[in-house]
Formats: sequence, structure tokens, C-alpha cells
Amino acid sequence: MPDCTHLDRIDVPPGWQASLALGFARDGETTRLVRREHRGPLRVQKALYPEGPRACHVILVHPPGGVVGGDGLRIELEQGPGAQVLATTPGAAKWYRANGRGSGQQVLLQVGAGAALEWLPQETIFYEGADVRLEHEVELGEGACYLGMEILCFGRRAAGERFARGRVRQRTRIRAAGRTIWWEQGVLHGGAPGEGALHSPLGLGGHPVCATLLAVGRPASAALLAELRALDPGLAFSQVKNVLVARWLGDEAETARACLLRAWALLRPHLVGMRAVVPRIWHT
Repeated sequence: MPDCTHLDRIDVPPGWQASLALGFARDGETTRLVRREHRGPLRVQKALYPEGPRACHVILVHPPGGVVGGDGLRIELEQGPGAQVLATTPGAAKWYRANGRGSGQQVLLQVGAGAALEWLPQETIFYEGADVRLEHEVELGEGACYLGMEILCFGRRAAGERFARGRVRQRTRIRAAGRTIWWEQGVLHGGAPGEGALHSPLGLGGHPVCATLLAVGRPASAALLAELRALDPGLAFSQVKNVLVARWLGDEAETARACLLRAWALLRPHLVGMRAVVPRIWHT
């Protein structure tokens, strides 16, 4: 497997710390969950096979339902060569008011040679006053592919809450065969209307929801790119070598999810070789 010893740990003040470590291996035509270790309130219930034995689906569960100041989550997922995994969550992740202490999440994903990982959590909601640090690291072996989705919601629009106070720090890094192919980081501070990156035309332009889909693997053809760009005028696509990114900016998480899922439905057969099957948990 690729060496991920270079990855740093998040420095989070003491609070409720939880960790989950999962391992998957290819056994003939079946992907099996061969390692499952957890500490604190973070776990998966069982391996699911709604598409047959080739693809293993897992649902990551955080029973408290939200993260408060001082809490830290760490998720490690390791796939052996040829394994195929789809990981999702049963609902939105909620990051509550900091109360003077920051909180954080670190996700470390190792995908072996020729393996495929789909990382499809539901939306992340930052409550007003949250102070959150998110780190996402992906290490891909030779010929591996990755489809990752994130939907970030700043404040709770339905409750009339804006993200007027708070801070979100985020870093995403993807490495393939030991070489960095994607690096993105940023800090977003809450602000009143007209203030800060939330409202700047160079930031979110006043929109409380932003969404990203990253696809790494076989480059999309010109015909597939044209089909993707025709999906929705609100979706923007760009491709550099074997990394394709889709962006969406708007006001509703449900709309963001619908747009990204349409793009995922086109990309999945191209990268993974299987038609798109939306996780059943998303309908419950």
C-alpha cells in the first residue's frame, strides 16, 4: 500500500475524541470489510452489497448527530488492490457553536492499485459560531480511481440563521503514486451581509452553499465533458490531466446534491465501470 506516514494529525483541544479505522480487501470477485476498529462514537454497522459482491457499501455513523467545540473525529480507510468501496453517511454532519474551543475532522483514505473509492457523504452544516478545521487526504495507488463529493452549508437558511460568526479551515490533498496531483486549502470567516469571503464576489458571493465533486482516474473524453456541461448551467467543470472537478454555488443543499448526483451518474460508469445506484440510506 502507499506510504501515508507523511500525513499530519489535527491539533484539536481536548474534547470528545472519536476515531474509526476500516480496511477492505478483494477476495475473488468480492470486496470484503476485513478491518473495523473504532474508539468513541464513530462506527459502521455492517458491509452492504446492494449492487452485488463487487462493490462494498458502508455507512459511516456518528451517533451524537453533531460535533461541538473541542471534539475531534478521525477516519482512516484503507483499500487493498482491486477493492471497490462506496462510503456515505445517513444524514447531514452538523458542526455546532465553538464555545471557545475549536473542533476538527481528519479523513485519511488509502486506495490500492487498481481499486476504486467513492466518498459520498451527505451535506455538512456549519452552525453560526462554529470553529472547524477539516483535513482530507487521499493516497492513490497505480491505476486507482477516486470520486469524492462535498456539500458545505454555512448557517441554517431554513431557520433564518446566517454564518455571521465563526471560522472554517479546510485542506484537501490527493496524491497518486506518491505525487501530489491536487492541493486545495482555504479559510472562511463568518461575516455580516456585505462583509468577508462569504459575501465577496471573489468568495461565495452571498450564497450559503457550495459544493464540489472531484473525479480522479481515466480522463473524461471531449464528448463526456460536453455531456457533463450540459447537465445544469449552475455546474462548472474543469479538467487537468486525470483530475476533473465540478463546482456549484447556490442557496439550497438539496439542489446542490441533485446537481452533483447527475454528474456522478455520468462519471461513475466511465471511472468505475458500473451504472449509478444512489445509496438507499439517502431515501430514508
